[in-house]
Amino acid sequence: MSGHSKWATIKHKKGALDAKRGKIFTRLIKEITIAAKQGGGDPDGNPRLRGAIAAAKAENMPQDNIKRAIQRGTGELEGVSYEEITYEGYGPGGVAVIIDVLTDNKNRAVSEIRHAFTKNGGNLGESNSVSWMFSKKGVIVVDKAAAGEDRLTEIVLDAGAEDLSDQGDTWEILCDPKDFEAVTHALAAAKIKPEHAEVTKISSTYTKLEGTQATAMMRLLEVIEDLDDTQNVYSNFDFDEAPVAS
Repeated sequence: MSGHSKWATIKHKKGALDAKRGKIFTRLIKEITIAAKQGGGDPDGNPRLRGAIAAAKAENMPQDNIKRAIQRGTGELEGVSYEEITYEGYGPGGVAVIIDVLTDNKNRAVSEIRHAFTKNGGNLGESNSVSWMFSKKGVIVVDKAAAGEDRLTEIVLDAGAEDLSDQGDTWEILCDPKDFEAVTHALAAAKIKPEHAEVTKISSTYTKLEGTQATAMMRLLEVIEDLDDTQNVYSNFDFDEAPVAS
């Protein structure tokens, strides 16, 4: 399994703990708010908002929370003004890292991120230092027990997927972000529930770490993920899942 899928799967397994801390809801509300602010409050005409609402519903967020987040974005309700910033840097072993931030305090955000890198064997880089390695893709992970290769291939390719690959215990489906909704809807119609599905950034090349470097890189990702202003974290970190995840 490629690095982005392994880390996404580990995050998914930890999701229940994150939800208890309220982090998932907080991030989703911020994303809905900024999406509504930038593209309007009608999800039919705002793909980013539509995706944010779908993600919120997948986490069982109450409809009232979603509605209030949209109203804060459109200005119908008073709310915090967030700034979108992307930071780039390097982790242990030269692993490339990109962090999407939504913050009401830019100085705090950059200070916390720089501290996370410094304390965990990495360093904050310049703008565009690593982003050239990454492209935006829809990534969907399906357990092999949920569907056979032939059936799954037919379903997702007909819906617009670009590729389906064997990742051991799972199938990994890649698609253009514009086709993500169509592919996930096709899976839902076929009663196939993915283990994980998101529009993310994936790298053209991956850096595999082992032992203490892999552990340090995992710690860096966890620290950055835990910051209040962090929305998304992307890296080209690859690793052997079992020793690190155990």
